[in-house]
Amino acid sequence: MVEERESITAKICAFARAWHSYNSSNIIYDDYLAFDFMGKEEYEDIYEMISDGLVGSEHLKREDTVKAIGEYFAPIPLSRLHFNENRLSDFAAKNGKIQYVICGAGEDTFAFRNENDDIEIFEVDHPDTQRYKLERIEHLEWIIRPNVHYVSVDFEKEKMVDKLLEAGFDPHKKTFFSILGVSYYLTLDIFADTLRQIAELSEAGNEVVFDYPIKTGDFPKRVSRLEEITKSLGEVMCGGFDYNEIKCVLCQLGYKINKYLPPEKIQSKYFAGREDNLRAFENVSLISAVLS
Repeated sequence: MVEERESITAKICAFARAWHSYNSSNIIYDDYLAFDFMGKEEYEDIYEMISDGLVGSEHLKREDTVKAIGEYFAPIPLSRLHFNENRLSDFAAKNGKIQYVICGAGEDTFAFRNENDDIEIFEVDHPDTQRYKLERIEHLEWIIRPNVHYVSVDFEKEKMVDKLLEAGFDPHKKTFFSILGVSYYLTLDIFADTLRQIAELSEAGNEVVFDYPIKTGDFPKRVSRLEEITKSLGEVMCGGFDYNEIKCVLCQLGYKINKYLPPEKIQSKYFAGREDNLRAFENVSLISAVLS
Protein backbone atom coordinates (compact mmCIF):
# COMPACT_ATOMS: atom_id res chain seq x y z
CA MET A 1 0.00 0.00 0.00
CA VAL A 2 0.88 3.64 -0.23
CA GLU A 3 3.19 4.54 2.60
CA GLU A 4 3.70 7.88 4.30
CA ARG A 5 5.01 10.40 1.82
CA GLU A 6 4.85 13.57 3.92
CA SER A 7 8.58 13.75 4.07
CA ILE A 8 11.35 16.00 3.02
CA THR A 9 10.83 14.95 -0.61
CA ALA A 10 7.17 16.00 -0.38
CA LYS A 11 8.28 19.36 1.00
CA ILE A 12 10.83 19.71 -1.81
CA CYS A 13 8.07 19.05 -4.35
CA ALA A 14 5.91 21.74 -2.73
CA PHE A 15 8.90 24.08 -2.79
CA ALA A 16 9.43 23.38 -6.50
CA ARG A 17 5.79 24.22 -7.25
CA ALA A 18 6.02 27.43 -5.27
CA TRP A 19 9.34 28.38 -6.85
CA HIS A 20 8.06 27.80 -10.36
CA SER A 21 4.79 29.68 -9.80
CA TYR A 22 6.57 32.81 -8.56
CA ASN A 23 9.73 32.78 -10.66
CA SER A 24 8.86 31.43 -14.09
CA SER A 25 7.62 33.60 -16.96
CA ASN A 26 6.45 30.46 -18.78
CA ILE A 27 4.44 28.51 -16.23
CA ILE A 28 3.81 24.81 -16.74
CA TYR A 29 1.68 24.39 -13.63
CA ASP A 30 0.58 27.25 -11.40
CA ASP A 31 0.28 26.26 -7.75
CA TYR A 32 -0.21 29.82 -6.52
CA LEU A 33 -1.00 28.60 -2.99
CA ALA A 34 2.09 26.43 -2.49
CA PHE A 35 4.21 29.23 -1.02
CA ASP A 36 1.46 30.35 1.36
CA PHE A 37 0.92 26.80 2.54
CA MET A 38 4.61 26.20 3.16
CA GLY A 39 5.24 29.53 4.78
CA LYS A 40 8.31 31.71 4.33
CA GLU A 41 10.41 29.87 6.93
CA GLU A 42 9.91 26.39 5.50
CA TYR A 43 10.33 27.69 1.94
CA GLU A 44 13.66 29.28 2.83
CA ASP A 45 14.75 26.16 4.73
CA ILE A 46 14.26 24.03 1.61
CA TYR A 47 16.07 26.58 -0.55
CA GLU A 48 19.01 26.55 1.86
CA MET A 49 19.05 22.76 1.92
CA ILE A 50 19.34 22.67 -1.86
CA SER A 51 21.98 25.39 -2.02
CA ASP A 52 23.93 23.98 0.91
CA GLY A 53 25.06 20.74 -0.66
CA LEU A 54 22.00 18.56 -1.30
CA VAL A 55 23.04 17.99 -4.93
CA GLY A 56 26.79 18.13 -4.32
CA SER A 57 29.50 18.68 -1.77
CA GLU A 58 29.83 22.45 -2.12
CA HIS A 59 27.61 25.39 -1.30
CA LEU A 60 25.93 26.64 -4.49
CA LYS A 61 25.71 30.20 -5.68
CA ARG A 62 22.21 31.49 -6.43
CA GLU A 63 22.43 30.84 -10.17
CA ASP A 64 23.63 27.28 -9.52
CA THR A 65 20.85 26.72 -6.98
CA VAL A 66 18.29 27.87 -9.55
CA LYS A 67 19.83 25.47 -12.06
CA ALA A 68 19.66 22.59 -9.56
CA ILE A 69 15.98 23.28 -8.81
CA GLY A 70 15.19 23.18 -12.52
CA GLU A 71 17.34 20.15 -13.23
CA TYR A 72 16.41 17.86 -10.34
CA PHE A 73 13.33 18.96 -8.42
CA ALA A 74 10.81 20.82 -10.58
CA PRO A 75 10.22 18.80 -13.79
CA ILE A 76 8.51 15.73 -12.30
CA PRO A 77 5.93 17.41 -10.01
CA LEU A 78 5.10 20.15 -12.52
CA SER A 79 4.38 17.82 -15.43
CA ARG A 80 2.53 15.15 -13.46
CA LEU A 81 0.24 17.65 -11.73
CA HIS A 82 -0.55 19.42 -15.00
CA PHE A 83 -1.38 16.05 -16.56
CA ASN A 84 -3.40 14.92 -13.53
CA GLU A 85 -5.52 18.04 -13.12
CA ASN A 86 -6.23 18.29 -16.84
CA ARG A 87 -7.46 14.69 -16.80
CA LEU A 88 -9.52 15.48 -13.68
CA SER A 89 -11.09 18.51 -15.36
CA ASP A 90 -12.08 16.44 -18.38
CA PHE A 91 -13.46 13.68 -16.13
CA ALA A 92 -15.56 16.17 -14.16
CA ALA A 93 -16.88 17.84 -17.32
CA LYS A 94 -17.97 14.44 -18.64
CA ASN A 95 -19.49 13.02 -15.45
CA GLY A 96 -20.92 15.97 -13.50
CA LYS A 97 -20.88 15.33 -9.75
CA ILE A 98 -17.81 13.23 -9.02
CA GLN A 99 -15.45 12.17 -6.25
CA TYR A 100 -11.72 12.91 -6.37
CA VAL A 101 -9.44 10.73 -4.21
CA ILE A 102 -5.88 12.00 -3.76
CA CYS A 103 -3.70 9.15 -2.51
CA GLY A 104 -0.68 10.49 -0.64
CA ALA A 105 -1.94 14.08 -0.80
CA GLY A 106 0.95 15.61 1.13
CA GLU A 107 0.98 19.39 0.66
CA ASP A 108 -1.37 19.34 -2.34
CA THR A 109 -3.45 22.55 -2.46
CA PHE A 110 -6.14 21.54 -4.96
CA ALA A 111 -8.87 21.57 -2.30
CA PHE A 112 -8.32 25.32 -1.89
CA ARG A 113 -7.81 26.11 -5.58
CA ASN A 114 -10.80 24.11 -6.79
CA GLU A 115 -13.71 26.18 -8.07
CA ASN A 116 -15.96 23.26 -9.05
CA ASP A 117 -18.37 22.40 -6.23
CA ASP A 118 -19.37 19.22 -8.08
CA ILE A 119 -16.00 17.70 -7.15
CA GLU A 120 -16.06 16.04 -3.73
CA ILE A 121 -12.49 15.63 -2.51
CA PHE A 122 -10.99 12.91 -0.31
CA GLU A 123 -7.38 13.47 0.72
CA VAL A 124 -5.80 10.21 1.87
CA ASP A 125 -2.56 10.21 3.84
CA HIS A 126 -0.69 8.93 6.87
CA PRO A 127 -2.03 10.26 10.22
CA ASP A 128 1.19 12.18 10.95
CA THR A 129 1.10 13.79 7.53
CA GLN A 130 -2.52 14.74 7.87
CA ARG A 131 -2.02 16.13 11.35
CA TYR A 132 0.72 18.40 10.05
CA LYS A 133 -1.45 19.55 7.15
CA LEU A 134 -4.49 20.29 9.29
CA GLU A 135 -2.32 22.25 11.72
CA ARG A 136 -1.02 24.37 8.82
CA ILE A 137 -4.56 24.95 7.54
CA GLU A 138 -5.69 26.03 11.01
CA HIS A 139 -2.67 28.32 11.37
CA LEU A 140 -3.41 29.94 8.00
CA GLU A 141 -7.11 30.23 8.89
CA TRP A 142 -8.08 28.66 5.58
CA ILE A 143 -11.68 27.49 5.40
CA ILE A 144 -12.19 23.78 4.72
CA ARG A 145 -15.16 23.47 2.39
CA PRO A 146 -17.97 20.96 3.06
CA ASN A 147 -16.97 18.97 -0.04
CA VAL A 148 -13.46 18.22 1.31
CA HIS A 149 -12.67 15.21 3.53
CA TYR A 150 -9.34 14.35 5.17
CA VAL A 151 -8.88 10.59 5.50
CA SER A 152 -5.98 9.46 7.67
CA VAL A 153 -4.80 5.90 7.11
CA ASP A 154 -2.10 4.01 8.99
CA PHE A 155 -1.21 1.83 6.03
CA GLU A 156 0.52 -0.78 8.20
CA LYS A 157 -2.63 -1.41 10.23
CA GLU A 158 -5.61 -0.15 8.21
CA LYS A 159 -7.08 -0.55 4.73
CA MET A 160 -7.66 2.53 2.61
CA VAL A 161 -10.94 1.00 1.41
CA ASP A 162 -12.36 0.84 4.94
CA LYS A 163 -11.23 4.33 5.91
CA LEU A 164 -12.64 5.92 2.76
CA LEU A 165 -16.02 4.26 3.28
CA GLU A 166 -16.03 5.48 6.89
CA ALA A 167 -15.37 9.01 5.63
CA GLY A 168 -18.46 8.97 3.40
CA PHE A 169 -16.99 7.77 0.12
CA ASP A 170 -19.71 6.47 -2.23
CA PRO A 171 -18.47 3.46 -4.28
CA HIS A 172 -21.36 3.94 -6.72
CA LYS A 173 -20.42 7.48 -7.65
CA LYS A 174 -18.04 8.28 -10.51
CA THR A 175 -14.56 8.76 -9.04
CA PHE A 176 -11.18 9.99 -10.20
CA PHE A 177 -8.14 8.65 -8.31
CA SER A 178 -4.61 10.07 -8.37
CA ILE A 179 -1.47 8.38 -7.03
CA LEU A 180 1.37 10.80 -7.71
CA GLY A 181 4.94 10.53 -6.48
CA VAL A 182 4.31 7.19 -4.78
CA SER A 183 5.33 4.40 -7.17
CA TYR A 184 9.02 5.38 -7.00
CA TYR A 185 9.26 3.97 -3.48
CA LEU A 186 7.22 0.78 -3.94
CA THR A 187 7.83 -2.63 -5.43
CA LEU A 188 5.53 -3.67 -8.27
CA ASP A 189 3.63 -6.07 -5.98
CA ILE A 190 2.90 -3.38 -3.41
CA PHE A 191 1.95 -0.81 -6.04
CA ALA A 192 -0.32 -3.42 -7.67
CA ASP A 193 -2.02 -3.89 -4.29
CA THR A 194 -2.67 -0.15 -4.16
CA LEU A 195 -4.31 -0.32 -7.59
CA ARG A 196 -6.26 -3.40 -6.46
CA GLN A 197 -7.70 -1.53 -3.48
CA ILE A 198 -8.70 1.31 -5.77
CA ALA A 199 -10.38 -1.18 -8.11
CA GLU A 200 -12.33 -2.56 -5.13
CA LEU A 201 -13.80 0.90 -4.58
CA SER A 202 -14.57 1.52 -8.23
CA GLU A 203 -17.23 0.97 -10.82
CA ALA A 204 -16.95 1.06 -14.60
CA GLY A 205 -15.82 4.42 -15.92
CA ASN A 206 -13.71 5.42 -12.93
CA GLU A 207 -10.25 6.74 -13.79
CA VAL A 208 -6.85 6.49 -12.11
CA VAL A 209 -3.77 8.59 -12.87
CA PHE A 210 -0.23 7.91 -11.73
CA ASP A 211 3.40 8.48 -12.60
CA TYR A 212 6.11 5.85 -12.47
CA PRO A 213 9.84 5.48 -13.12
CA ILE A 214 11.02 3.30 -15.99
CA LYS A 215 13.11 0.38 -14.77
CA THR A 216 15.78 0.12 -17.46
CA GLY A 217 17.35 2.35 -20.07
CA ASP A 218 20.37 4.41 -21.00
CA PHE A 219 19.63 7.33 -18.69
CA PRO A 220 21.75 10.44 -18.04
CA LYS A 221 23.47 10.96 -14.73
CA ARG A 222 20.76 13.16 -13.21
CA VAL A 223 18.47 10.12 -12.99
CA SER A 224 20.87 8.18 -10.76
CA ARG A 225 21.78 11.40 -8.94
CA LEU A 226 18.15 12.01 -8.00
CA GLU A 227 17.98 8.46 -6.64
CA GLU A 228 21.08 9.20 -4.54
CA ILE A 229 19.53 12.43 -3.26
CA THR A 230 16.29 10.78 -2.13
CA LYS A 231 18.26 7.95 -0.52
CA SER A 232 20.31 10.51 1.43
CA LEU A 233 16.99 11.87 2.71
CA GLY A 234 15.92 8.43 3.94
CA GLU A 235 13.64 7.58 1.01
CA VAL A 236 14.93 4.76 -1.15
CA MET A 237 13.61 4.34 -4.69
CA CYS A 238 12.83 0.74 -5.66
CA GLY A 239 14.04 0.67 -9.25
CA GLY A 240 10.89 1.28 -11.28
CA PHE A 241 8.73 -0.76 -13.64
CA ASP A 242 8.49 -1.74 -17.29
CA TYR A 243 5.50 -0.48 -19.28
CA ASN A 244 4.40 -4.03 -20.05
CA GLU A 245 4.44 -4.90 -16.33
CA ILE A 246 2.21 -1.94 -15.54
CA LYS A 247 -0.09 -2.67 -18.47
CA CYS A 248 -0.42 -6.29 -17.37
CA VAL A 249 -1.34 -5.31 -13.78
CA LEU A 250 -3.92 -2.80 -15.01
CA CYS A 251 -5.46 -5.31 -17.44
CA GLN A 252 -5.73 -7.97 -14.73
CA LEU A 253 -7.66 -5.48 -12.58
CA GLY A 254 -10.00 -4.52 -15.40
CA TYR A 255 -8.39 -1.22 -16.41
CA LYS A 256 -7.74 0.02 -19.92
CA ILE A 257 -5.01 2.62 -20.48
CA ASN A 258 -6.54 5.66 -22.18
CA LYS A 259 -3.54 8.01 -22.02
CA TYR A 260 0.14 7.16 -21.85
CA LEU A 261 2.92 9.73 -21.94
CA PRO A 262 6.45 8.30 -22.06
CA PRO A 263 9.34 10.72 -21.39
CA GLU A 264 9.66 11.95 -24.97
CA LYS A 265 5.97 12.86 -25.12
CA ILE A 266 6.16 14.61 -21.74
CA GLN A 267 9.08 16.62 -23.11
CA SER A 268 7.15 17.57 -26.24
CA LYS A 269 3.91 18.40 -24.41
CA TYR A 270 5.22 20.35 -21.41
CA PHE A 271 8.82 21.39 -21.97
CA ALA A 272 9.39 22.00 -25.69
CA GLY A 273 10.82 25.38 -26.64
CA ARG A 274 11.64 26.52 -23.13
CA GLU A 275 14.49 28.96 -22.60
CA ASP A 276 15.26 27.77 -19.06
CA ASN A 277 16.80 24.42 -18.14
CA LEU A 278 13.52 22.64 -17.38
CA ARG A 279 13.14 19.41 -19.31
CA ALA A 280 11.29 16.14 -18.81
CA PHE A 281 12.95 13.46 -16.70
CA GLU A 282 14.29 10.75 -18.97
CA ASN A 283 12.90 7.86 -16.91
CA VAL A 284 9.44 9.07 -15.85
CA SER A 285 6.15 8.20 -17.56
CA LEU A 286 2.54 9.24 -16.95
CA ILE A 287 -0.54 7.02 -17.26
CA SER A 288 -4.28 7.37 -16.95
CA ALA A 289 -6.47 4.28 -17.06
CA VAL A 290 -10.22 3.71 -16.98
CA LEU A 291 -11.98 0.76 -15.31
CA SER A 292 -13.93 -1.26 -17.87
